[in-house]
Parts: sequence; structure tokens; C-alpha cells
Amino acid sequence: MSIAADPTAGQAVKAADRAHVFHSWSAQGLIDPLAVAGAEGSYFWDYDGRKYLDFSSQLVNTNIGHQHPKVVAAIQQQAATLCTFAPAFAIDVRSEAARLVAELTPGDLDKIFFTNGGAEANENAIRMARLHTGRQKVLSTYRSYHGATANAIALTGDPRRWPNETGTSGVVHFWGPYAYRSNFHADSEAQECERALAHLEQVIAFEGPQTVAAVILETVVGTAGILVPPAGYLAGVREICDRHGIVFILDEVMAGFGRTGEWFAADHWDVTPDLLTFAKGVNSGYVPLGGVAISERIAATFAERPYPGGLTYSGHPLACASAVATINAMREEQIVEHAREIGERVLGPGLRELAERHPVIGEVRGMGVFWALELVRDRDTREPLVPYNAAGPANQPMAELAAACKQRGLWPFVNMNRLHVVPPCTVSEAEAKEGLAILDEVLTIADAHTG
Repeated sequence: MSIAADPTAGQAVKAADRAHVFHSWSAQGLIDPLAVAGAEGSYFWDYDGRKYLDFSSQLVNTNIGHQHPKVVAAIQQQAATLCTFAPAFAIDVRSEAARLVAELTPGDLDKIFFTNGGAEANENAIRMARLHTGRQKVLSTYRSYHGATANAIALTGDPRRWPNETGTSGVVHFWGPYAYRSNFHADSEAQECERALAHLEQVIAFEGPQTVAAVILETVVGTAGILVPPAGYLAGVREICDRHGIVFILDEVMAGFGRTGEWFAADHWDVTPDLLTFAKGVNSGYVPLGGVAISERIAATFAERPYPGGLTYSGHPLACASAVATINAMREEQIVEHAREIGERVLGPGLRELAERHPVIGEVRGMGVFWALELVRDRDTREPLVPYNAAGPANQPMAELAAACKQRGLWPFVNMNRLHVVPPCTVSEAEAKEGLAILDEVLTIADAHTG
């Protein structure tokens, strides 16, 4: 890759951004966005010529890496053929994208409703579940993130929900399994699973099973901690939902399309939901795209009854072309298999080695290219390195860690007291080891906060 410095151009980009761009999740006067000049593979760079290894995959979505030539070419070719067309028409590339996604999803999830992203996918999944069952309540875990639109943010369990929810959404939160910080006083993964399922059963009983339309789970919880479910948990939720006539929704927006070393994380546990939502890795965000994969039973509800939902850009040709190219490239280049191998052979062992050297690491968890380091002040008490939802001075240790990563050319994904390790599925062994070496350096800084 060729990187040429052009600080003047960077200053102009930054000035225009600060004058006119309103950024998400930010106090506008307190941020200093990096002006990005380009990207390729696992790296991006600024106008000063500084290169960064992207251990965040941006928002854990560039699964196929930056500027994959096959995907770029497909977008260009589609733009020259047919840039856009309304959702009501049958378009070749839209049909092919739906066919390819349906081919990959588990079980009978063979109908695809396209959206512009993951939040809208979850919005529509909830709508489908409510209309299918005639019920209103939806159950979601506290440790979750499902998007920032009205219902999706109500489903979300993290603090971004607090200033956004109305309290009249019909969403009920419950505790999912998290053995490291068990809410059920479990002393093993098996016990955590058993008690988490019993808790869900109790919540459903007290809410009234006949009022519950759906249970929605991130197959592997993403932003809220890369929480891998214990063996038997997803199957247990499936059984509970079946017994009560509740729709089971799996949110694979972040975990899907190779991130965990399988096409979908559900494949690890051989579980098929009634609805599966996706976005991000379906085309690495090259053009906005998401969707809902729908089971035969729920699709049949709308065979002769109109589905009351739609989007102007549902199944946008440019987005679908990028999805077709992404899926085909991932197959041809065995990118999913590579993600699994790099996790098993490099990232997993490398992160566990870091834990042996750094007392600040309380737990290492993950799979594929989807990992988290839980950072603590004390391994015995498991006190988090920073408090829940810390900001300002209380968050200083994590802010120092993130800054130290960036100074060394590594772009991290940091959330609360966790450092997530989520490079592209295409990350090479050398790149993975480069990132691990930088983490080894910066975790020494964080070690100073341990007792």
C-alpha cells in the first residue's frame, strides 16, 4: 500500500467535519475525529501518513477487510448497470443476494427481508413477531445492544438505552448467562446455564407467557462483552420458546458472517431461531445493508396478509451487489475458515499468554476474530478496572489504554472495562501477532492500576 502524507488536505477535512458533521453518541464539542485518508486490508491511515492496524474492524463490521478489490469491482459494475430500483420489483442482484444469504442461514430461514442496517433489521423482526403471535411483549437481556432506533434501543440493555427509551415499549429485560460475573451465584458453566434458563422461565411466568411475543438474544453478545453462551443455553431458550409459543429471534448483526469462525454463530450450537437478523459483515458495510431471515412458519403469516412495513432502499442494488461479491469472495478465499483458524491458533493462545503476564486481565473470552479482555483492578475480587458506565476521570485508565494503543499504531475497540480484539476476518498471522505485541506493551500501563 502506498501512503503519501498531505497534512494540509487533512486539516481541510477536519475543519469541514467540525463545521458541519454532527457525530453519533458524542458531545460535539469534546471530540476530535481522526481525518482518514485511506484504507486497505487490515490497515487505515491518516493525512499525516500514520498507519493504524484496525483491531476494531471499524464498528466490528469490516469482516472482509478494507477495500477488498472484488467487492469494490462489484459495486462499480452494478453502478454502471443499475444504481437503484424500488423494492417492489424483482431485480437480479437482489434475488441473488437473498438466495445466497438463505443458503447460509440455518434451518428453514429461507425468506429474506432487506433493511439498511442492523437496527432496522431488529425493528422489523420485532414487528413480525408481534404480528405473528398477536402479542406485544419482547424479552431481551440487560447485557445487549440491538441498535439505536426506537424499538431497538428499548431492547438494548446498555446505558445508551437510558436517555432514549419511553418506558412504554413493551420490552422486559432479564439476565443472560455471564459466568465470570454470575447473577446466579453459579460456580460452573453448567450451573450458570441451568440457573439462567430457570431465571428466564420465571420471568416469562411472571410476565404471562400468553403476553410474550418474542425473546431476542445476540447469539454471542457483542458490544456488551463478547459473552459466549454456555453449552446448552441457546437450545434451552429454543425449548422454552417452543413450549410457550414465543418467537425466538437471534441477533447476528455483529456475530454473523464469519466473525466467530462460522458463517453464523448459531452454527456453533446447531440452533435455528424463528427469525435471524444480520447486517455488518454481510458486505462489510461497503454499502448500508441488513436484513431479517424468516422461517417458513412466520413467512406464511404474511402469505395473504400484507406485511405492514417497508423501506425505500430495501434490497438496494448497490448494497446487494456488494453482498453477493462479499459472500462469494469469502467462500472462494475460505475467509470464514481462516477466521476460525486465526482464532484457534493465534489470537486465543496469544491473548491467554498475555493474561499470564498481565494481572490487569481478569478473563479472556471469545472465538474466531471476536475476543474480549475483561480488565480488573484485582483478580481475586474481580473489581472492574473502571466502574460501570464510567466517564471523565473515572474512566481514565481505559482512556490511557486506548491512547497508548493509538500512539503505537493500533486502533482499539474499548468499551467500559473491556478491550475487545476484533480485527477483520482476513487478518493475517503476522498482523495478528503485530497487534498482540502492541497490546503486550500497553497492558503494562494498565497493570499499574492493579492492587
